[in-house]
Amino acid sequence: MKSRTWVALTLVTALLTGLLAGCGGSAQPTAEPTPSPSAEAAAPTPSPTPEAQRPVVSLAMLNGPTGMGAAKLLSDNTAGTTLNQYHVEVAAQPTDLTGKLTSGEVDIAALPTNVAANLYNKTGSIQMLALNTLGVLYILENGDTVHSFADLAGRTIYATGQGANPEYVLDYLLTQNGLDPDTDVDVQWMTSEEVQARMVSGEAELAMLPVPAATAVMMQNSDVRAAIDFNTAWEESGAEGVFTMGCVVARTEFIQENPQAVENFLEEYAASIDFVKNNPEEAAPMVVEAGIVPKEPIAVAAIPQANLVCITGSDMLSIRDYYAVLYAADPDSIGGANPDDGFFYLP
Repeated sequence: MKSRTWVALTLVTALLTGLLAGCGGSAQPTAEPTPSPSAEAAAPTPSPTPEAQRPVVSLAMLNGPTGMGAAKLLSDNTAGTTLNQYHVEVAAQPTDLTGKLTSGEVDIAALPTNVAANLYNKTGSIQMLALNTLGVLYILENGDTVHSFADLAGRTIYATGQGANPEYVLDYLLTQNGLDPDTDVDVQWMTSEEVQARMVSGEAELAMLPVPAATAVMMQNSDVRAAIDFNTAWEESGAEGVFTMGCVVARTEFIQENPQAVENFLEEYAASIDFVKNNPEEAAPMVVEAGIVPKEPIAVAAIPQANLVCITGSDMLSIRDYYAVLYAADPDSIGGANPDDGFFYLP
């Protein structure tokens, strides 16, 4: 009887060893000691998905509003519980990512909507997966004299975003309100950090900044107020389409070769944006940990102002009206043409 028991145990051990080898052999973590009966009775803890079973995706986000919605996804990725295995980069400027998309260094990336259109028209190598951010721009004032775009006549505005959505939208709205962007206002283009410093110190009276930079300024200087919300100004100007500043794109070749990884991403990204929007206090530490916003109080205050969305499929086509506005302002802002159907990921 003892010899039969010993043979049975030997066969079980051999089978288990074979199964472990089939799942990756020596690449698998060392097995834990057999749990005690009391440990076995406890509720099981969700385990990370083995890396060998997850598609690998090189994912790049921008700090600021276009990256905020991904915070939960990035946190889950660190815990190993995402459907894809993401190799993550958080960049400060869109130009840090466009070259990497073209070279294949990055698979999926967040970009300003005009930069995405420009890259597509120049290379044809990307597709838009989702719109992720509506308007997040504000005119801030140290004082209480500006209440409309008309009030900006003859004033100096310190601004960030030259060559991207902020510049083109500012020019468009100034023009729609009877002002010449080249002669009626003096726009001083600087980095976000420089503009924030001038507003916080009181050196500057007016600035154009996006959330969360605008949020940070108002938290640091109580005399600064949000004088003009660009979303409201856009609607009041009678502009067509929805003011949409951010999106997520992917390399066309990556989409074709990894359709399941793309679907996994869209599922997880939509869930992440939903979580961040509805749980700002829980999401704020994740946003800071990812390097998207510097401090938790700023993240908590900025998330409700960030206009986070996840618009996919044919609903993305509404951005064509917005692109038409940018084209009218400056055709080069979107690469010389309103992108054709090939730009949109429509599975």
